[in-house]
Parts: sequence; C-alpha cells; structure tokens
Amino acid sequence: MSADGHHHPAPMSPVEQRVAALEALLTERGLVPEGFIEEITHRYESEIGPMNGAKVVARAWIDPGYQRRLLADGTAAIAELGFGGAEGDHMVVVANTPAVHNVIVCTLCSCYPWPVLGLPPAWYKDPPYRARMVREPRAVLAEMGCQLPGDAEIRVWDSSAEVRYLVLPERPPGTEDMTEAELAGLVTRDSMIGVARL
Repeated sequence: MSADGHHHPAPMSPVEQRVAALEALLTERGLVPEGFIEEITHRYESEIGPMNGAKVVARAWIDPGYQRRLLADGTAAIAELGFGGAEGDHMVVVANTPAVHNVIVCTLCSCYPWPVLGLPPAWYKDPPYRARMVREPRAVLAEMGCQLPGDAEIRVWDSSAEVRYLVLPERPPGTEDMTEAELAGLVTRDSMIGVARL
C-alpha cells in the first residue's frame, strides 16, 4: 500500500513479463482460448484454494479433536482432509482468540500456502505490505478494514520457504446450528491470512 493509502500494482517482474508474453503468444496462435488463463487463475485464486482452507476451518470449529490436531500438527491435520503438497509441505496453524489476533506476511518474497488458500492476492506480494505489517500491524490492519480492540495482542507470522502459516479465525457467534458446509461458506481467504475478522 502506498503512502496515499491506495494499492498500486507493482511493476511486473522479469518472470511475470515472460509469462505474459508466453500467454499472449499461446492465445494469438489459438492454442488456448482468449481469457482461458485468466479464468483458470481467477478460479484458483477465489474458489478452489480458499475453499480448501475454509473446509479446514469449518472442521476445526465443529470438531474439537480435529482442532487440537490442527494446532499441534497443521500439515498432518490438513492432509486428513486431502489437502497438501507443494507450497504446503510444512503448515503451522495459529488460532485467533478474543485476546490474540494473528496475521501472516512474507517479508522476503511471497511464500504462501497455495493448497489451502489458492493464489496469493496481489497486495500480499507488495513490498509495502510486507514491510509495514511487521513494523505497524495495527495501522495496516485498520487501513484494510480490520479494526481490533485496543487491548488485543497482534502476532505477525513470517512465512518462509520452510514454513507456511494459516490463521484459524474465531467462529462467529450465533452459528451454533449451522452445518459444517454452511460454516465453510462463512470463511474468507482474508480471514485465513488474518487481515479480516469474521
């Protein structure tokens, strides 16, 4: 995020430029339909990945035994539901409570748990987010619409090539009669990164 509080797209890296050129070439030669790659990317970013994480969260909300296993060994518990693999080989799950709010960042690049959250949002990769979330997390969260009680402790977890994190949001009140599938529908990608509360 820039000093004016707005997100500005980061310049494309050399790798991103090569990918864009390859995509244009494949489309131009008719090897992939127009918009096909964008559609696949969108589905993975907003549907497939975050839906996996939402299922993990919902199971933890309704099954105390699963929640204990999830917090003790995130990788194994997530694998119980069939999710895992590259970019999720070593998962640590941290739980939000009324007194503690967790948020994830990757200060070195953009390490991110793809198997449970899909593709990282653009702002997650932006240098200002990565730098400021460590220095002034309360201010950054407020700018992103996540207001926290003044006495809440904020814990910032720095993802790396070795360890990826997932936030277990607090279960919203008044959801006691909801099914596991209905609960999963409440969970957002941003709540599992920790930049939003449910």
